[in-house]
Formats: sequence, C-alpha cells, structure tokens
Amino acid sequence: MGKKLVLKFGGASLKDISHFENVAQIIESVSKNYDHICIVVSAMEGMTDYLDFLVNQVDIDASKREKDMLLSVGERMSMALLAMILLKRGLSAVSLTGSQVGIITTTEHTNAKIIDVKVEKLESLFKEGKIPVIAGFQGISVDKEITTLGRGGSDTTAVAIAIAIGAEKVVFYKDVEGVYSNDPKTDSNATVLTVLSHKEALSVVGEGKSAVLHPRCVQMAYNNGLTLQVRSFDVKLKDKIGSIIISSKADSKSKERVFEYTS
Repeated sequence: MGKKLVLKFGGASLKDISHFENVAQIIESVSKNYDHICIVVSAMEGMTDYLDFLVNQVDIDASKREKDMLLSVGERMSMALLAMILLKRGLSAVSLTGSQVGIITTTEHTNAKIIDVKVEKLESLFKEGKIPVIAGFQGISVDKEITTLGRGGSDTTAVAIAIAIGAEKVVFYKDVEGVYSNDPKTDSNATVLTVLSHKEALSVVGEGKSAVLHPRCVQMAYNNGLTLQVRSFDVKLKDKIGSIIISSKADSKSKERVFEYTS
C-alpha cells in the first residue's frame, strides 16, 4: 500500500498551541514524501504528572483501573487538538484512541504490554487518504478494558504501529538533537551519535547514558528489524538528521511481527 512512515511527537513538542502548530508544519512537510503517514502523540508536557497528582489527591492507593481511565485522557487531548489543527491546514486528519486503532494489550492496568495491533482500521483510513493521529501510551486489553502502557509507553506505541503497518521507520521528534553518547546534562563532552545499531542504542539507553528512548521500544524495533530516527522538533535544527538507529532484517528474530507479549 505504498511508502509508509510513523512520526512520534513527545510531550515537549506539544507544550502549548504554538508548539502544536509547529508540529503540524512538520507533518505537512513530511507527508509530501510518503504515500501514508501515521502520527503518534504523547500527552502535553506536564499533563500526565498533573493527572497523576490529581489521583494522589483523591487516593494514593486508587484503583488502577480508574487510574488508567484518567491517565489516558492526556494523550486523547493531544490527538484531538493536533487533528483539529491539521484539518484547519487542509490535511485529512482523524484522531484515534489506542482502543479505536486496535492496540490489544495484556490486562495489567498501568503497566500493560502490547500483544497485537489490528491494522484493519488504519488500512481503511489509508485508502480514504486520511492521516491517523493516534493516542500513545494506551490500548484495550483482551478483557475489553482501557489500559495504559507504563514507562516508555508512547514511544512503544509508535514502534508497534510501525511494525503492524510495515512502515519504513519511526521518526521520534524530541527536545534533544538525538541519542547522546552520555547524559549531556552531566557530561559537557557528550556527543550526538549520528548512526548506531540497535544493540549500541540499547547499550546507551539501557545504561542510563541517554534517556531519549526507553529500552522497551528499542528492543521491539530490534526484534523486528525496524529503523528508528531521533531528531529535534526545533525549527532551528530542521536540517540536522539527529540519530539513525539502523535496521538490519537479519536482526529480526522472526519473520512474523513480534510485539511485547506472546501467550
């Protein structure tokens, strides 16, 4: 079904409406080079922490089911706002929750794992020329309950979507230029690693040298031979390619797509 790409926008890139407008401009530009693109969004910067704060104001031992119902709101806000802005710019966007898009998870509330991604909805939207804007960090369990995916959940959503639709790669737009050799906040000599393998990326993020990606999404990409790119959403750095985590189909452990959980 043509050349596909997944773009992932983190909370820092969705700080306020002016940031949403910047993201929309990036999407409009990138969409010209692909037949189909999917967008995955995090909650606006600080929103998940605020929602978690509200939970703790009510009950520090609150029901995890109800906590998931609340925490999943943040990404839904982002997807709807971004879809509105894209529509205003003349792009045929449609927002989708994790459950609507068909992200099937285990039953563990607040820390679910992805079992499968159903592609029928996305394929239908592609045929209609739509741009899906998907809420990250969430899905629907095999018991038909709303779940959230825990740490690294939104980035993991993007990788899972890319695997399901056969995308060329996932491009993560972050508030840093790329994956660094060490934590730039503590090491002034840290440099951006422009090209690295999945194993090298896992070594860097797994050892805490760079928190730009969670190991779980890198591991899933490695298992499926999926290329990742990390770059800045800052317009001043638009010509910088950031970091490319190179895929090798030989890295894939299975000819079938592999998510986080198999029974």
